Parts: sequence; C-alpha cells; structure tokens
Amino acid sequence: MAYNLLKGKKGIIFGALNEQSIAWQTALKAHEEGAQLVLTNTAVAMRLGTIAELGKICNAEIIPADATSSEDIENLLKKSMEIFGGKVDFVLHSIGMSPNVRKGLPYDALNYDYFHKTLDISALSFHKILLSARKLDAIKEWGSVVALSYVAAQRTLDKYNDMGDAKALLESIARSFGYIYGKDKKIRVNTISQSPTMTTAGAGVKGIDSLIDFTERMSPLGNASAEDCANYIVTLFSDLTKKVTMQNLYHDGGFSSMGMSERAMRQYDKSFNDCD
Repeated sequence: MAYNLLKGKKGIIFGALNEQSIAWQTALKAHEEGAQLVLTNTAVAMRLGTIAELGKICNAEIIPADATSSEDIENLLKKSMEIFGGKVDFVLHSIGMSPNVRKGLPYDALNYDYFHKTLDISALSFHKILLSARKLDAIKEWGSVVALSYVAAQRTLDKYNDMGDAKALLESIARSFGYIYGKDKKIRVNTISQSPTMTTAGAGVKGIDSLIDFTERMSPLGNASAEDCANYIVTLFSDLTKKVTMQNLYHDGGFSSMGMSERAMRQYDKSFNDCD
C-alpha cells in the first residue's frame, strides 16, 4: 500500500545491483511513494547487475559513478540537479566491499592496501558524497541522507573482519556531518543498522548462513528483510522524521538489545547434548 510519503520529492540512490540489494528495494518503494529518482553505481557493477531493468521500472535516469571519486560524485550531483530541475531531497548510500573479506584474509593478517580500499569504498565514499553535496549546495533544506550500517560497528563478529572498522567509521561520519549539515541547512544524516541480509555483498561474508540463522533465533521479531529495510528508509526520507538526525537506528528485529533468547538457547542446548 502506498501513502504518497515521497510525492514530489527527488533523490539519488547509490548501490542498486539486483533484486537482492536493499538499494534496489528502496528504489522500488521510493518510486511507489511518488519520488523521482536517479540511480547510480560503478560502471563495472552496472555491467554485472541488472540496474537498467530497475531504471525502466522506476522511470529513473541511470548515471555511472565511482563513489570513491570526488570528480565522479560532483558530476553525478550536477547531472542529477539538471535532470530534476533543482536540488535533491534525499540520498541513499548503500555501498560496501572488503577485498580482505573477499580474499579470505583474517583480521590479524590484513593486507593494508586492501584495508585502505575497504575504508575508501565503504566509509570514506560517504564523506565524499556529503562533502560534494555541501560544496554544490545539492540537497534541499530538511533533506535526508541515509547510509546502511551493521551492528559489527559496535560489536565484534567473527569473520566480519575490517568491514566492522569501516562501519564504525561510517557511523562516525554520519554524526560529524550530521552536526554540520544540521546546523547549516537543517539536513539530517542517519545510518541504519540492518539485520544480516543475503545481498550480493552479504553473501561474500564467510559464515553468513549461520549468522542469519543465529540472528533469526535471537531476534524477537525475526530478521528484517531487504524490503522491510526499504520501508524504513522511506520513512527517513519523508517529512515524518524531520527531527531525526545523527542517529544509528537499529532495524534488526530487536537483535541489538538481546543477550540470549529462548530459541537460541534451545539450539545451543541441542548442540551441546549432541556433542555429549
């Protein structure tokens, strides 16, 4: 059911790759709620994914851009404002990748060149987008910027590796820029800490199936899907959340507040007894 929450609003969505991605689902929901969109990803990702199909569904322009390149970002913002005939109302940063995770390198044996790439792609890109948008005055007053995070920014998760550091930096950037953008332009900046989700990027994390099973058992409401997350993101793009900023908002079915659940304990007891 649509509520016209984004009627008349215009936004840029980074990171849509295929139907599994949260950015893809967010684009569908934002379009359903009345928004006009520009979609963007790297040229390589666009060749590997099906973003052209999404563009047709949402009647959205697609502009390739490398979010680690300030030049690409500025070009994207300028072209988007030309398409929209003015400033944008919202931006979604749904970007993350770790070469160390992809190569299976453990945290205590990181390749530092890879580590720099992890931080640049997954966190510094967010700073570059915000900095370029502010430089070009590309976002309207009371606009909204959202980035996707994960609980590993606060808690250590086995095999999540240097992505945990990247997410911690991402959340810090949201707070720091949220203060600056808030006092100057009334623009809000937030991160969403989503349940583990079987996106293309998520599938690259070793043990993701076990992690999803564990968090499903731990969360009283169960894991949040990509579509669930898209619905939540739309509310943060809307005028209903105009005073929410500098927050890391947990969207994980309650997992982040749990210590141990009955369902998880039953599974643990079963495994323990089987070992006996």
